Amino acid sequence: MDQLIKKRKKIVLINGDFLCRRLTGIERYAYEITMRLDKICKPNEIAIIVPNNTKNIPSFSNLKLIRHKKNIKSHLWWQMITLQWFLITHRQYTVLEFGNTCLPFAPGIVFLHDIYCEFFPEDFTSKRDRIIRVYNRWQYRLISKKAKKIITVSDFTRNQIAENFGVNAEKITVIYSSWEHFRQIKDDNSIFDAHPSLKKGEYFFLLGSLSKRKNIKWVIKYARQNPNAAFAISGVSLPTVQAGELDNTTPKNIILLGYLDDEKVKALMLACKAFILPSYYEGFGLTPLEALACGAKIIVAKAASLPEIYGNTAHYIDPFDTNIDLDKLLLKPVESPDNILQKYSYDTAAQQVYNIIR
Repeated sequence: MDQLIKKRKKIVLINGDFLCRRLTGIERYAYEITMRLDKICKPNEIAIIVPNNTKNIPSFSNLKLIRHKKNIKSHLWWQMITLQWFLITHRQYTVLEFGNTCLPFAPGIVFLHDIYCEFFPEDFTSKRDRIIRVYNRWQYRLISKKAKKIITVSDFTRNQIAENFGVNAEKITVIYSSWEHFRQIKDDNSIFDAHPSLKKGEYFFLLGSLSKRKNIKWVIKYARQNPNAAFAISGVSLPTVQAGELDNTTPKNIILLGYLDDEKVKALMLACKAFILPSYYEGFGLTPLEALACGAKIIVAKAASLPEIYGNTAHYIDPFDTNIDLDKLLLKPVESPDNILQKYSYDTAAQQVYNIIR
């Protein structure tokens, strides 16, 4: 009984290394949930640890901030060495990991957003890619076996974790992402001055890391088949699993914009003919939700978690077949996004996380 009480008194420690990266995808999710946990928790009930060289640390009201004396040079080193040693030597803490990582000697509560590396081995071609795939597959198994609690972002991913790693689905909590950070963003229309060939209402917009699973090749193939269709693509290549299709032979009706800030992204979403995400694998797929919040029509692949997340508000495509007329597809009626936008809330998500950790 005494041992159980001690476990209950452990302080949850958020791994705050996401504050050292751009706020996209998982990092955005981690930031928004953390800021809301700060509002609803009691003073010092939850802590957050950040590397010494973290530049942009929010002002917390209730979270206990721990600034580690060590700098972060590699996120893997920070997690596996620096943070893990801190937890081993400070047993009063249990770590909350937002980024698909379980520490083997100090397991805690883990968000596992997807298990992409378990599938599509053909996407991992270079030596570096294959090493990353081996590491991530090891992490999936470690999380399934040792994590104190697993949280994921869709029923699709929960079922995949349960089926592939023998975890009881009831032990995995689904906590969705949200779009609400887009409310505070003011659109910056200077993007159209910088790219005068972009005509408002005439282009399809794609946003995301330029990785293979984002299926940029679908857009390239469609653009070649339909030279009058205009596409704008924003994103940067990841150091692994890069989409090699974007090169000097990219069709002229595709405009590559590189990394853009949120203000320019919002301007593009507000003015696009439709937002398109042809990914063949997503654990959640946040960007179409941001587009819906801007009033854009969305076209997404009928694959993985996307039908679960977007229901009847999206126009669907086959991620492996470009023989479709996107303009005609957009003429088909879809449901209003109001219910979808109301369903996905950071406040609700943060409360669910708080209920798990308190």
